[in-house]
Amino acid sequence: MTAIPEDDRRRLDEQGWVRLQGFIAHDRRRRITERIDALFAEEGDAAGSEFRQEPGARRLANLVDKGPVFVECITDGVVLDHVAQVIGPAKLSSLNAREALPRTTEAQPLHVDAGALPDERGFWVCNTVWMLDDFTPDNGALRVVPGSHRWSRRPQDVLRDPLAPHPEEVLVTGRAGDLVVMNSHLWHGGTANRTNRRRLALHAFYCRRDKPQQQYQKALLRRETVAALPAAARVLLALDDPANDAMSAEGGRSGFMK
Repeated sequence: MTAIPEDDRRRLDEQGWVRLQGFIAHDRRRRITERIDALFAEEGDAAGSEFRQEPGARRLANLVDKGPVFVECITDGVVLDHVAQVIGPAKLSSLNAREALPRTTEAQPLHVDAGALPDERGFWVCNTVWMLDDFTPDNGALRVVPGSHRWSRRPQDVLRDPLAPHPEEVLVTGRAGDLVVMNSHLWHGGTANRTNRRRLALHAFYCRRDKPQQQYQKALLRRETVAALPAAARVLLALDDPANDAMSAEGGRSGFMK
């Protein structure tokens, strides 16, 4: 792990999230978006079938297997340094795209990713949100409850209605090309997209190396994909880790809350 800016470190520690403004270069964002759009067209109604679906959104899943541009994203050194600030040495847990569909009323309840609570070693899940479109107050931006990553409670266990507004929540808005790194023990959820345009993001979700992957990468990746991976990606995907095999093999298909 290399040094990250002190303000980023402080925000991750205290607030539970940080936004890296303008992080995704225009050409990179174009390549990611074009590949996602091609996959939505190719997969049709089966899009995201490796992942549990939700109302008001459509997804793609298993993206490491679906294009070199996604391998570039998960192995980005700056992103990994920020993730390591939250959970230490990490592995990829899942890589998905999420499109908040236009003109919907559905929103996500406040949740923690994978239903995870910190353990005796501390935090163990961290998500990154690659903003491929602007995130505005009306188009399905993320809402978070700052500092809730330190509460060691899940919203569904203590709130009467996790879909309801929380008195301490804030909206995470930003421009296309920004990237959010978020301690996934933070209470958060996607809001409804009330506009007439989609809102697209890439979600690279990481976990601590002693925990099971949300989606067992070794079982999902095609042989030709594995053969083309650089060594750093093999490590990040835990492809040569017998302990990960034992932990993750029984995980099966999963969704954003478990």
